[in-house]
Amino acid sequence: MSECTHDCSSCSANCSSREIEKERLNEFSEVKKVIAVVSGKGGVGKSLVTSLLSVNACRNGWRTAVLDADVTGPSIPQAFGIKEKAAGNGNYLIPATTKTGIDVMSLNLLLENETDPVVWRGPVIAGVVKQFWTDVIWRGIDIMFIDMPPGTGDVPLTVFQSLPVDGIVIVTSPQELVGMVVEKAVKMAEMMNVPILGIVENYSYFECPDCKSRHSIYGESHLGAVAETHGVDTVCRIPINTKLAAASDAGTIELFEGDWLDELSRKIEEL
Repeated sequence: MSECTHDCSSCSANCSSREIEKERLNEFSEVKKVIAVVSGKGGVGKSLVTSLLSVNACRNGWRTAVLDADVTGPSIPQAFGIKEKAAGNGNYLIPATTKTGIDVMSLNLLLENETDPVVWRGPVIAGVVKQFWTDVIWRGIDIMFIDMPPGTGDVPLTVFQSLPVDGIVIVTSPQELVGMVVEKAVKMAEMMNVPILGIVENYSYFECPDCKSRHSIYGESHLGAVAETHGVDTVCRIPINTKLAAASDAGTIELFEGDWLDELSRKIEEL
């Protein structure tokens, strides 16, 4: 093993120095629990799962927030239909609030045009995510969900090292290749000593609206075996559902109907 340089940003080793790296909230903020929603690859519905979990928590009476850490591909404002920009008081940013009272901070709430690309290097993006934690006023939040970018790069490493993450949710889809990628996400969580609260398989099946039979459009899932191998006891499956896609596009995700994530939501709320 090489000698420690005290630069935790590029190191996955588990040592006591990590504790002093945790970023502090500002004096006006309180966040009780932090749940990171991660995926090994893009396009599996991570932002959708983040949105659904936050809506569930809000419906169950918890003061809820979403920190959109997917800086180069932010989609949380779109899902909730947020059009206004984030405000500020001179020193700190004030998050936008959804129709049902969920606080949201995303880079798209700061850009002049939401379609402007963010062409930044990894360390800059990671710094922005930390500022979303330290420089935003999060008032009395019971549960914060962090919508992470895909993969195991700079931003996930920064979040795990710098923020007090209480647990993660891994999002995947049924394809066999994705199963291998899930293993990477699981192993990263284990390396960072962050508990895995559950795995969500999106596009898991299609349910015929007439006969209610289920069809595995993308092949049979191997998720159960992966979860068992790593001791994850909560596995949720979301079907291919055109209503969910339409709600995300229309900014009406808070109106969704479905119990696919109820078990996972209960586990999160019992932390």
